[in-house]
Amino acid sequence: MRRWQRIGWGLLAGLAGGAPAPAAPAAKPNFVIVFCDDLGYGDLACYGHPTIRTPNLDRMAAEGQKWTNFYAAASVCTPSRAALMTGRLPIRSGMCDDQRRVLFPDSAGGLPASEITLSEALRDLGYATACVGKWHLGHLPPYLPTNNGFDSYFGIPYSNDMDRLADSPKGREAIWNPRPEYFNVPLMRDREVVERPADQTTITKRYTEETIGLIRKLKDRPFFIYLAHNMPHIPLFASKDFLGTSRRGLYGDVVEEVDSGVGRILDTIRESGLAERTLVVFTSDNGPWLTFDTHGGSAGPLRDGKGCTWEGGMREPGIFWWPGTVKPGLVQDLGCTMDLYTTCIALAGGKVPADRPVDGVDLTPVLRGEGPSPRDTMFYYRGTQLFAVRHGPFKAHFKTQGAYDGKPAVAHDPPLLFHLGHDPGESFNVASKHPDVLATIAEIAEAHRKGMVPGEPQLRKRIGKE
Repeated sequence: MRRWQRIGWGLLAGLAGGAPAPAAPAAKPNFVIVFCDDLGYGDLACYGHPTIRTPNLDRMAAEGQKWTNFYAAASVCTPSRAALMTGRLPIRSGMCDDQRRVLFPDSAGGLPASEITLSEALRDLGYATACVGKWHLGHLPPYLPTNNGFDSYFGIPYSNDMDRLADSPKGREAIWNPRPEYFNVPLMRDREVVERPADQTTITKRYTEETIGLIRKLKDRPFFIYLAHNMPHIPLFASKDFLGTSRRGLYGDVVEEVDSGVGRILDTIRESGLAERTLVVFTSDNGPWLTFDTHGGSAGPLRDGKGCTWEGGMREPGIFWWPGTVKPGLVQDLGCTMDLYTTCIALAGGKVPADRPVDGVDLTPVLRGEGPSPRDTMFYYRGTQLFAVRHGPFKAHFKTQGAYDGKPAVAHDPPLLFHLGHDPGESFNVASKHPDVLATIAEIAEAHRKGMVPGEPQLRKRIGKE
């Protein structure tokens, strides 16, 4: 059910009686969000990688905006994607957990129907909507993209390393030398499985081609396409045209194929005459999976990676491209994937739901070069617990914990404090020098905790179990 209503032009004209009809509204912009999986802050050439070639993303950044303080809302897949789709911290929707950190093939839960997704909001505004790639917000029918505001879906419903067969090579051999048949993941078209196991050697290419086909098909009406690549999440797969071509090895092959696909998508947008009314955003769900050695990426100068609340776990590349609207340049303001929700709805002429807290802010002033980002604070959750808060350039850690080392969280009193402008690697604790900053962040955190109402937990639900 819709959570808010809009008054159409026809009704307004009727209310005006004999008054002249209003001028036709400007064409609504199109939106394409390209969302990678486990891509690190330092994995693109335009973010400093010395051996991965990303000429298309480099050009996209040069023609648009490259953000250096852009964040995912969580450090692992499911909660991060829930935040992008809803504009809300995942604890509000119940899409995070302290034990089962993501959804699995035996999960019975998913994104609650009460959430208003970006696709639902845009479809109510007259948009065609399509999801391509990894979903990971519930694989059972009620939770699939086509029941969450998307007109169509083509992709793998969860991570590409799941459904691993028992007779696949033991240990990490199936990761170091992967084959599609080791992972019995389904490829879906809308609500039907069309290939199992999915041929992951061609999955990036097919996602790109699906997106190109959608742009050509939908070019005469406003559209929203959510392209969520399975790569570079392990196991790594590249098509034959890219395999063995990067100086960075297989990981580089995979990222360079993603880059090539972005180039083809941007070319299609230009050739279709849509460049000046299409916002394209490129980012990722969380940082690199460092425990997989060279099969994981790089967080560049940032500390640690996927799975933790150090900067490397949540700060991501953020590239915005919209010729004639996005003012090109380097942006050092704060931004978050949740802000895409609010920004896209605003640009489409809608209003965010007023019946619930929405954590995303409207980045339009920054995109147009008209003002600073309204975001000045980031909350870093690990599961349901608030581990850290960034306010301005300072970040306070109340708790820290390694990503996957099995060690318990360590509480800090006083909190660790880092100046991320001076020290993006979080190496030098300056808590003793800034008690006033710690006091301010403590107040922000306390007010946030008091106002937080967690949603019903979804990730601990299992098929066949209460």
